[in-house]
Amino acid sequence: MKILILYAGYGDGHVQVSKALRYCFEASGSNQVLLLDLYARSHPLINELTRLVYLFSSKFCPQLYGWSYYLTRDNWTRHASFKIIDRFGLGALKNVIREEKPDAVINTFPMSVMPELRRRTDLQIPIYSVLTDFVLHDRWLHPEIDRYYVANEELKKAMMAKGIPAQSIKVSGIPIRREFCQPCQKNRIYARYGLKPTSKTVLIMAGAYGVLPNLDKICQALLSLEDIQLLLVCGKNKAAQKTIAAGFPREANMHIFGFVKKVQELMAISACMITKAGGITLAEALALSLPVIVYRPLPGQERENALFLEQKGAAMIAGKPEELLAKVKQILDEKDSLARMEQAIQELQTKNASETVVLDVLNQ
Repeated sequence: MKILILYAGYGDGHVQVSKALRYCFEASGSNQVLLLDLYARSHPLINELTRLVYLFSSKFCPQLYGWSYYLTRDNWTRHASFKIIDRFGLGALKNVIREEKPDAVINTFPMSVMPELRRRTDLQIPIYSVLTDFVLHDRWLHPEIDRYYVANEELKKAMMAKGIPAQSIKVSGIPIRREFCQPCQKNRIYARYGLKPTSKTVLIMAGAYGVLPNLDKICQALLSLEDIQLLLVCGKNKAAQKTIAAGFPREANMHIFGFVKKVQELMAISACMITKAGGITLAEALALSLPVIVYRPLPGQERENALFLEQKGAAMIAGKPEELLAKVKQILDEKDSLARMEQAIQELQTKNASETVVLDVLNQ
């Protein structure tokens, strides 16, 4: 079989899900798997501009992005004006389909260009969508999509309420890289990064592009705790990494990283993680049974992801550095609170999501 997986480069999560699925397909014997950033292929300049606008708005005016998210969350499929976006990249996709002749197409980003192409033509290629959040936005839905793979039962019920047949929805969990599902030797990790096995480790994930707000205030507050070692991952934001390093030049209990390829190692040795609320990052944390505190989640799917996990007891939300400090103390010092959180995390865990999706697609 030849599989075409469509994604978009807004953040790193959709890319990682696509790569996880490709690896699993190849492990199952389907070695013709093509990953395509459709928007970058079809309109590279517009794609880069919108990506920069997304990053800018998420950092400097998140309320604007949140407004657009909530405005369209429940009525995307009913507005004709949104159909322009659904057709974005249609010409490029036609060419790819003609050249590659895939047996199936999988979306890991909420784009409806492939369903629209099938609706307009006599193509009979099966279409699957892998939802990468814990909550629903109408943009994921299209009547030409044959099957959806979702994170939880609540999401399935929400889709059924929108008219999607139950047999077209499978609760698979969110696919993540296989490294997050494998055991690790913690002593080797401590030695590799020069860390203390006896200290309480708190991990701060600033996002793929380092956009977590108030990093300096957060670090200053956390370093006031006793017996703490702080790991800060700035991602690809070299400016943020340099600024924070200059602000804490002699802090032995603080370790600052740029982009970390094996970030699962830092997550595996941490007592808790402070992060944004991207669906993939949260799914990775759940897989590692890592308690999460979401700091000032962006309005939109990140806030909704955080609220979902908070309501389940599997994550906490903080809006100010002092509130964040109190929640970190709660996780580190209150054993009963930590135990309840770990139990909630276990109840939300889904094992082998990538394998579930791939085997189901192949069986279809």
